[in-house]
Amino acid sequence: MLFSVAWLVGLAAAQSSQSIVSGSTVRVTTGADATPTLSLSDFEASTFNTGSMSLLSASTGAPNATASRTSSSVDPLTVIVGGSRTPSASGNMTASTTAAQPTNTQPCNNYPEFCTRKYSNITEVCAHNSPFVRKNNAGSNQAYGVTQQLNDGIRMLQGQIHEVNGTLYYCHTSCDLLNAGTVESYLAEVVSWVENHPFDVITIIFGNADYERKDANGNPLVTSKNFVSPITDSGLLQYIYQPPKTAMTLEDWPTLGELIVRGKRVITFIDYNFDTDAVPYLLWEFYNIWETPYSPTDIQFPCTIGRPEGLNQNKSQSMMYMANHNLNVEVSIAGSSLLIPNNVALNVTNGLNGTGSLGLMTNTCISDWGRPPNFLLVDYYNAGPFNGSVFEVAARANNVTYDRKCCGTASFAVELLRPSTTYLALIVGVAAALLL
Repeated sequence: MLFSVAWLVGLAAAQSSQSIVSGSTVRVTTGADATPTLSLSDFEASTFNTGSMSLLSASTGAPNATASRTSSSVDPLTVIVGGSRTPSASGNMTASTTAAQPTNTQPCNNYPEFCTRKYSNITEVCAHNSPFVRKNNAGSNQAYGVTQQLNDGIRMLQGQIHEVNGTLYYCHTSCDLLNAGTVESYLAEVVSWVENHPFDVITIIFGNADYERKDANGNPLVTSKNFVSPITDSGLLQYIYQPPKTAMTLEDWPTLGELIVRGKRVITFIDYNFDTDAVPYLLWEFYNIWETPYSPTDIQFPCTIGRPEGLNQNKSQSMMYMANHNLNVEVSIAGSSLLIPNNVALNVTNGLNGTGSLGLMTNTCISDWGRPPNFLLVDYYNAGPFNGSVFEVAARANNVTYDRKCCGTASFAVELLRPSTTYLALIVGVAAALLL
C-alpha cells in the first residue's frame, strides 16, 4: 500500500504565527493500509553545535531510512519536522504539548544531527579550486572531479573564473595554464548531483579572477550579471536559496531542514564585483563570510581575518567564516613568482594533529573565536594521514561521529607524496614549460 505524506511546513520562527505550505508530496511503500496526512510545523532553533533534534519519523522500521519521490519500494520514510504547533480558535498557530517524538534517522548533509541545525552552525569541508583536476599540472588542486567530491562529503565548492570571448570558464591563473571548461558545464554536473541527493545542501563560491578587467567603457568586465546565463542554462537556478537579506547574520540563516523542505538547497556567493540588485541570489561573500589569510605559505595558519580588509571585530562575530588551509609553496620561474600547492606536506596539512595541521588550526580558531570555522578550505581533500582525515576534523568540530568511507577509488595526489623531491621538481618543470 502506498503511503502519502503532504509536507505542510510552517517555516517561520517559533514566535511567529505564519504557516507556509509546501507542495511536495513524498510517496513510499509501507506495510500500512491507511494513507494518513501529516501536518508538519515550525522548526525549532538550535544552539551552536548542540545537535539538538526535533524530527518526526513517519513510520517505524530500520534506521537510515530514505525518502523517494516515486512509488518504488524503499525503506520507511523519515520526515523532517520541527516543534509541534496547533491552530487556535482564531486560526493562528499556537504552541502545544505533544508526546516525545521518535529519533530522526534521515541524514542531512550526511548527519541526522544536522537537520535542525542552522546552515550557519555547521562546519563543512570546501574543495579549493574544485574544477581544477589535472594530473601533473601545476594549476591542479584536486584529484577527483566534482561528482566524486560531493559523493565523498564535500559540501562547499570554490573555483576561479575567467571570461573568454563572452563565456565564463574555470581557469587557474590563466586559461593557458589550466582550462577546466565552461562554468555552465561544471554547474550542469553539480545540478545532476543535487537532483539525485534531495537531503543535501551545498554552497558554491564563484571566484571572479577577472574583477579588475574593464570593458571598452571602463566598466567592470565581469560582474554578477555574467553568471546569470550559466546558472540558468545549467538548471541550477531552481535550487538556489535567496535569503531575505543580502547580509545575513549567524542567526538569520535557516536550518538545513528548512532549506531541504523548501527545495532550495544551493547557496551561491561571489567574491568580487557583486551586484545583488541585478542578481539578488548571488550574494557577496564578504557581507556574509570572512576568511583567514588566503593562499597561505605560513604553516602556522593564523586564524585571523584576511578578507575583507577592515572588518571590525563586532561585525565578524556575527558572520560565518572560512579557514583557508591550503598550504602553498612559492617558486620563481623566469623572474615570475608562482604559488603552487605544497603537496609534499599534505599528510600533515590535512591531518588532525601537529604544527600546520587542519586539526590544530580548527582548534586555534575555536579558541580565538569561540566557535569553529563554518568552512575548511583544502587542497586534495582525499590526501592526509588516513582516508577522510579532513572530514574527521570537520566531524570533531561538529561534535558528530565520522563513519563514512573516503575517498574515491585512487589518488594521484597521495601517490605523488612518495618521491617528494622528484614531485616538486616535476611541478616546477611543468610550470616552467607552461609559462614559456
